[in-house]
Amino acid sequence: MDIQDKPLAEALGERYLSYALSTIMARSLPDVRDGLKPVHRRLLFAMSQLNLGPDTPPKKSARVVGDVIGKFHPHGDVAVYDALVRLAQGFAVRYPLIDGQGNFGNIDGDNAAAMRYTEARLTAVAKAILDGIEEDAVDLRPTYDGDGDEPAVMPGAFPNLLANGSTGIAVGMATSIPPHNAGELCAALQRLIDHDLTALETGNTAAPDVSIEELVTLIPGPDMPTGGSLVEPRDAIVEAYRTGRGSFRIRARWEVEKLAQGTWQIIVTEIPYQVQKSRLIEKIAELLAARKLILLDDIRDESAEDIRLVLVPKSRNVDPAVLMESLFRASELETRFSLNMNVLDRNQVPQVMNLRQVLRAFLDHRREVLGRRCRHRLGKIDHRLEVLGGYLIVFLNIDTVIRIIREEDEPRPALMAQFGLTEVQAEAILNMRLRSLRRLEEFEIRKEYDGLTAERSGLQALLDSPPLQWRRIRQEIADIDARFGGTTALGRRRTAIADAPPLIDVPLEATVEREAVTVVCSEKGWIRCVSGHKADSAELRYKEGDAERFVLLVETTDKLLAFASDGRFYTLGVDKLPRGRGFGEPIRLIIDLGNDVEIVSLFKHVPGQMLIVAASDGRGFQVPADDVLAQTRSGKQVLNLAEGAIGRLCVAVEGDTVAVIGNNRRLLVFGLDELPVMARGRGVTLQRYKDGSLSDLTTFLADKGLSWKSGERTRVETDLTPWRALRGTSGRIPPNGFPRGNRFT
Repeated sequence: MDIQDKPLAEALGERYLSYALSTIMARSLPDVRDGLKPVHRRLLFAMSQLNLGPDTPPKKSARVVGDVIGKFHPHGDVAVYDALVRLAQGFAVRYPLIDGQGNFGNIDGDNAAAMRYTEARLTAVAKAILDGIEEDAVDLRPTYDGDGDEPAVMPGAFPNLLANGSTGIAVGMATSIPPHNAGELCAALQRLIDHDLTALETGNTAAPDVSIEELVTLIPGPDMPTGGSLVEPRDAIVEAYRTGRGSFRIRARWEVEKLAQGTWQIIVTEIPYQVQKSRLIEKIAELLAARKLILLDDIRDESAEDIRLVLVPKSRNVDPAVLMESLFRASELETRFSLNMNVLDRNQVPQVMNLRQVLRAFLDHRREVLGRRCRHRLGKIDHRLEVLGGYLIVFLNIDTVIRIIREEDEPRPALMAQFGLTEVQAEAILNMRLRSLRRLEEFEIRKEYDGLTAERSGLQALLDSPPLQWRRIRQEIADIDARFGGTTALGRRRTAIADAPPLIDVPLEATVEREAVTVVCSEKGWIRCVSGHKADSAELRYKEGDAERFVLLVETTDKLLAFASDGRFYTLGVDKLPRGRGFGEPIRLIIDLGNDVEIVSLFKHVPGQMLIVAASDGRGFQVPADDVLAQTRSGKQVLNLAEGAIGRLCVAVEGDTVAVIGNNRRLLVFGLDELPVMARGRGVTLQRYKDGSLSDLTTFLADKGLSWKSGERTRVETDLTPWRALRGTSGRIPPNGFPRGNRFT
């Protein structure tokens, strides 16, 4: 037993690093050259070894999986079969690499049949990826048990990485590459080759490379197997391809189908990539049941081989664009596919590449493959020319050769000594059949010799000339374009390139049913929503030790604004608040409220309303209610606070005059026009304090006077001359009868 004495952290670190490298290199990230992960590469190689080409009968998938796990990939058969199935699914892979016979699953999410029931063979695309595998085009490495060899990378005549895309999660990194159109990729590759040829022929190797913008003109965006519409702005697409990171917004494709008597329905014909149709319908049905899609009456699946989802509106007066916009926001009829071109380069180092780097890596690999195939062919030609040279010697000296073979005990060294032959030539002569000695055969040998000599000269010229190499590669790419490009049924673009959709305002009423409710928030911050307007708060129950704080009579289509003691505003949708007979949920679970922060005010948002926010140190300002709406759980900082101060008040403006009182019992009245309107900041001094802080603030109409609660009565003071002064002064003792708590309400 090998026992090593080392720190635990070091031992764990070494083993975790080995695991991480194994995951990154042997499972999760594709090779930039052929776009394949090891399991996919082994599947294709095993099938080529079984001679399962596009023109041969398929074999049972179980046979293929058995060969893969037995010879190349010592993992579970389920994982290997799942990989095989995906490569055969036309809705999962843009250009399928395996032609599956039998049940290979469907877009509804149904699984494929067991491997013993299905059959498989390679497609023409896969054969293009394998082209040259027998001609020393790539390095071979020993299999896991050393019993054979497997390719380290495929020759890859087809630009598989971008054409079929790839996704994977490794340790500390991930990759996500959407599928693209092969014809567009070929056009971009040819443009890069033309640039290189121009640079080589003019000697201007310092010329700037083809820009990402020009490449995006040729490759306008992903081309998903399931179609749909790409609605991402071009600037965002260019930036994503420039950095290798970003995302693409994909929408379902739909049309309006007219019916009798002016009615209509929407037909969805294509859905976003990697969305299961059955799960999509189920989700929309759940939203319908929860009454969150008020404009939609029903959804039906009338799909056969093609997708046909029928969306029935509530009324023929509904705007189809508004209906679809509400569905795009609420369901997977619109998705985002991320772009993270994190791949293994030719040295097996993970890195995030941009679009040009990925295309360049493919072209560099094709040039290396071309050189290796040429050298392999040269070796074959040289061997054949050597043999043919020996054959020609036989025909020139046939009688002598026959005599030596008949008379010598060891004819091979005698032939080599007599005619200066090599071992290869002597062996080939000895293996000749008698009928090959006919007169016509000499003519054929000379013809083959001359043809091979000319071919050898052409290959040598190709190896010596980079421009000739690029022209050959350009022709190979043109052939791929002709076979799989946009002029073919397989290569025709499926995902439409659409303009970024206009901003359609979907009123909340379109997604939420209007209903009268009462929002209750307790002193300890438990919030809930109760059906109906509960005018009598005695009907409301609270946890033991808790009590009423805010009770708001609102509707489900309203939004609430919460002003916190840290000066932030939070926005809550009434329709998203917890419902039922319980005590609700802590408001801190709904918004990101700090542990030492409290809710100061909670009220209904009224568009166009003005608010006054103020801190405990007496500073504040006016702010439009529309400007404090927050889009995230973390809220929006509006009132900046001095050290030691807290947010104290948020009051709706309902007059032309401001009254403010401090806890030092000083009242100050001044005009609302003295208070500036700001979007964010500390504001101005409302009232100055020597020893005290802000207690309360209100607004009122000067001609109606200042009112306050005094017991069960409401008192009004119309002559406010003694308390009127400029903003920022100290104020005076309030009128007799003003509450001792220094509050207006």
